[in-house]
Amino acid sequence: MRSLTLKLTLAFLLVGLIGSLMVALIVGLRTRSEVDLFLSLRDRTILLNALRSYHETNGGWQGVEQVLERTAPLDFYSRNLVLADTNGVVVYGRRPYRPGRQLAPGMIARAETLRSDGEVIGYFFFVGPPPLPLLSDPRWAAEAALLQRLAVATVLSAVAATIVALVVGIVLARTLTRPIRELTAATRAMARGRFDQRVVVRSRDEIGELAQAFNQMSADLSKAIQARRQMTADLAHDLRTPLSILRGYTEGLQEGRISGSPTIYQIMHREVDHLQRLIDDLRLLSLADAGALSLNRRPVDPRALLERAALAHMVQAEQQGLTIRVEAPETLPSVAVDTDRMAQVLNNLVANALRHTSHGEIVLTAREEDAQRVILEVRDTGSGIAPEDLPRIFDRFYRADPSRSREGGHQSAGLGLAIAKAIIEAHSGTISVASRVGEGTTFTITLPAVRDQKSRPASQETSVTVSAGQG
Repeated sequence: MRSLTLKLTLAFLLVGLIGSLMVALIVGLRTRSEVDLFLSLRDRTILLNALRSYHETNGGWQGVEQVLERTAPLDFYSRNLVLADTNGVVVYGRRPYRPGRQLAPGMIARAETLRSDGEVIGYFFFVGPPPLPLLSDPRWAAEAALLQRLAVATVLSAVAATIVALVVGIVLARTLTRPIRELTAATRAMARGRFDQRVVVRSRDEIGELAQAFNQMSADLSKAIQARRQMTADLAHDLRTPLSILRGYTEGLQEGRISGSPTIYQIMHREVDHLQRLIDDLRLLSLADAGALSLNRRPVDPRALLERAALAHMVQAEQQGLTIRVEAPETLPSVAVDTDRMAQVLNNLVANALRHTSHGEIVLTAREEDAQRVILEVRDTGSGIAPEDLPRIFDRFYRADPSRSREGGHQSAGLGLAIAKAIIEAHSGTISVASRVGEGTTFTITLPAVRDQKSRPASQETSVTVSAGQG
């Protein structure tokens, strides 16, 4: 039995069958009990009325046994009857309560009183439970026929309920398994290499959530595969350019078409450096993806990180006529970071800012937020980033301006921001970007604060200007 639909159908059928049988059994027993109780109460009333009538007619209980034992159905219900007069003397009964026996006062107190016109005419009780009617007796043929019709109706209702349960079970089983069959078909299609699979979300229950999760997984997988293909193509392109240059020069040198010179060797060395940086960047990203990026963390003053990055780019800023400023209070809490990795991140952000800023300034700021986080920002007044490029700015090999990837000798594979994001996330932080075309760009880094250093005496915010430009 490998079909889930069949299993669910049989399960619904079994539940319906068991429920129908239980209901039929309970209804049958309850009906028989209620009919027996009704007949018993009815015939007991007949018995007591007959006793009252006999006492009124004869003025006593003399010869009452003749009426009880020879009149139907009184003969049946009088088998366990004990009847006593007003003095507590038994006038009708069976062993051990034979006629003439005096009942004890306690027994008389527990017996039921028989009255006629408000006057006590005797006492009675039953030895053991009152006898129940035997429906096999012809005297209760009508009642027996009623019970039989009720039993047939109960059985037919149980059969009808079972059939309905079977039909409903089939419908529900198909309804429940339909999205599962669709998910199975979509999964098999993905196994065959068709990754753009989607299934219809038909409900909001667990199966609906499973369908939504599958669609999200399919979309993410398709996006990842497309990104991998694009990355492979970009990587091939980035490798092809320096390799083509190196091959051209090496073939020319080998064939004697060109002669070696310091300029040629410098160009070849630059291309080899480019290849080495590309390989190092890819290795770093692979380590970050595997969660194996080693970090030598220690508490560091955030302001010192920013000043180090600003000083590293002071000469280039002076050459471009730009100003680099560091704004940060001296009482900031430390951040536990790998200083070399964070320097790599900040250097990349500052270098990008210098590359895309022709006038104005670059400001590196730090501030505390909620006493738990430290915010680092690199803000420039450059050309900005187009809105359509912002969502992909941290993607690998993505260049917002491909034409400038090698402009001015700047060889960029489009991995810098992806590496920055990987390093920041390895530090349990986040990095984001905000930009307006023509106004500038701001990169924001959020890192957990560490409260383990002594407070510095100064509390005011200070500004350090590394170089003054022309504006």
